[in-house]
Amino acid sequence: MRIISGKFRGRRLVHFQADHIRPTTDRVKESVFNKLQGEVDGARVLDLFSGTGNLACECISRGAVHVDAVELSKKSIAIIRDNLKLLDIEDQVRVHQDDVLKWLKRYQGEPYDLVIADPPFTEKMAHSVLQEIAASSAVGPQTTVVTESSSHETVLESYPNLEKFDERDYGDKRVSFWRRPSSAE
Repeated sequence: MRIISGKFRGRRLVHFQADHIRPTTDRVKESVFNKLQGEVDGARVLDLFSGTGNLACECISRGAVHVDAVELSKKSIAIIRDNLKLLDIEDQVRVHQDDVLKWLKRYQGEPYDLVIADPPFTEKMAHSVLQEIAASSAVGPQTTVVTESSSHETVLESYPNLEKFDERDYGDKRVSFWRRPSSAE
């Protein structure tokens, strides 16, 4: 894994061995961030199912001012912390060891500018994750939401307070982009 662009461009992240992690490939990551061009610099980001912290690190490299990374796995948390230390960005990323769905229900802060969610494909939970994201105060009128899911999972065209505005398929992976509908503002 490496950082694709920004101030850490080309830097490799820590090597790990963990069967429970399926990091976003460079090809998919590059495509997602090309679509988000202009939305990351200066943004507050929420990285759900953070895994290795790969996407959180990419966001900081591209100018995000802060990332909250939510991950339940202790092994993943250790990898995230190692990557943050490697890039010396521990002060820009807050790591929350928690169940993502419960965290979203409890969240009471300001909406994020960008929310990225990459739930485990094996759990087939993209639909329930999108329902919780749509209902969470983490999402406001200006928030862009990006979800990664299996192309075999059920994902609706819209959820209450959330509409899909773009979607791209990469083999068995689907990346969807969401915003609040203008009538919800």
